Amino acid sequence: MRLSVERKPIKIYPDPKRVIARFFFNGNERAKEVIQRVMTISEDEAFGIISPFLQEYSKRHRNITRVLNRHCSKLKPLIAELKIDYDTLTVYRKLLIGSYFTHEYSIESAAFFNPSIIEDPDQSELKDGEMRVIISFRAVGEGHISSITFRRALIDKNNDITVMPAGSYIDEAEIVRNAVYNKKLFFDKAVSTQINIDVLKEVEGKLDHHFEYSNLCSIILDSQKLQEDDMKKLEYDKVLWLADSYYEIVFSLDTDISDRVIFPISEYERKGIEDARFVEFKHDDGSSVYYATYTAYDGALIMPKLLQTNDFYNFKIMPLYGDGAQNKNLALFPRKVNGKYVMISRIDGCNNYIMYSDKINIWEKPVLLQQPKFTWEFIQIGNCGSPIETEFGWLMVTHGVGPMRRYVLGASLLKLDDPAIEIGRLKEPLLIPNSDEREGYVPNVLYSCGSIVHNGKLIIPYGISDSSTGFAEIDLNELLNKLLQDGSTTTHEVATEKKELVN
Repeated sequence: MRLSVERKPIKIYPDPKRVIARFFFNGNERAKEVIQRVMTISEDEAFGIISPFLQEYSKRHRNITRVLNRHCSKLKPLIAELKIDYDTLTVYRKLLIGSYFTHEYSIESAAFFNPSIIEDPDQSELKDGEMRVIISFRAVGEGHISSITFRRALIDKNNDITVMPAGSYIDEAEIVRNAVYNKKLFFDKAVSTQINIDVLKEVEGKLDHHFEYSNLCSIILDSQKLQEDDMKKLEYDKVLWLADSYYEIVFSLDTDISDRVIFPISEYERKGIEDARFVEFKHDDGSSVYYATYTAYDGALIMPKLLQTNDFYNFKIMPLYGDGAQNKNLALFPRKVNGKYVMISRIDGCNNYIMYSDKINIWEKPVLLQQPKFTWEFIQIGNCGSPIETEFGWLMVTHGVGPMRRYVLGASLLKLDDPAIEIGRLKEPLLIPNSDEREGYVPNVLYSCGSIVHNGKLIIPYGISDSSTGFAEIDLNELLNKLLQDGSTTTHEVATEKKELVN
């Protein structure tokens, strides 16, 4: 039996007009020179420059004056070094200074791909057979810096997909640093970042078992004052960078979901936030929370992180800990199994592992789940998002890498009450790049970070050669039957086992 896969006609492409206004800084000395130059012009000149500037850029940004004021306030220490009283600066001069330290960044000018999809919390005012969804994307701009962006879409009774138009503005969130850190967990993670061990021991010895960001900042600054070696000072900075990996972000309530972008914030993710795998996690009491695992990248170090939200306005972000959280490709199951959180990982870059935990941010003792088996996945096998619960087992869309580094999609079925047991696996790829999908930023790559079931069909949004996004649809029952057939198990055997477990 060959599976019938329908590619949807809809495609989503990157839009270079989607820009954010970001802080632009070229070092202390050059910054002080620019500030001094701005201070030499008269108030009338300052007003004459900034007034038309505000009119022009207010059409491109929701509140450009707030952005420019915020960027000017970042320069307070340098302004003080120049013996300038910040509070005496006029409104227009502050805005003008801020404008010289701001640049526009096109968040998706290079690529818009690797999507995940979940059911929208808002399912109001829909017709029978319709479902509203939220799709997350990896957006890539100048310098190959990745961020997380969103679109809202509607799937109708025929499973036709309509993606809502994106808003006119993009908004970065306000950052809140109110975490209380667990010292043991914090320094366990610090060791894996290869920070100087002597610096870690010194700082650790000065902190309580639980500490706040302000405590750590004070200790770091005091320690750096005693150091003359710039390289040693940098090691202290790295401890702060790790602390910056814990934060909360808050978006304005007047933003559309397409306006919200989660952009790299900490130094340990400055080169990108990659491949978020969103999942609606159901607690035992029936309540839901949304999690996403993603990869933070600083150009050398990979740091798996966890994002949590209830409403897609407020997000809490933290690193993941443990031997099982050491590489890319983590995907959380949508509920506990046998009282434990469950995660798929690929700690060695080649094989799929499964892990169980009592705490959602600590992952130890990964167990080998899958190795490359078929020719189209000989290089590596990995997950393409959180497993989906079905009557016959956990459906996991996978990716395989084969000849010519071609990425294709496959599928596996894991035992419902013991997902460490594989009961089915497609012998042939589910989806391979066709002639229209081979070209892009990275040729011959299909990749997904999450799928959804609707109206008896599995809908897979997928990245096309690291450039754009498409959608595919497969009949769920056909896929499950094929998986069980390839795994030499029948639906009757699975149903009988389920009945015995219930009895």
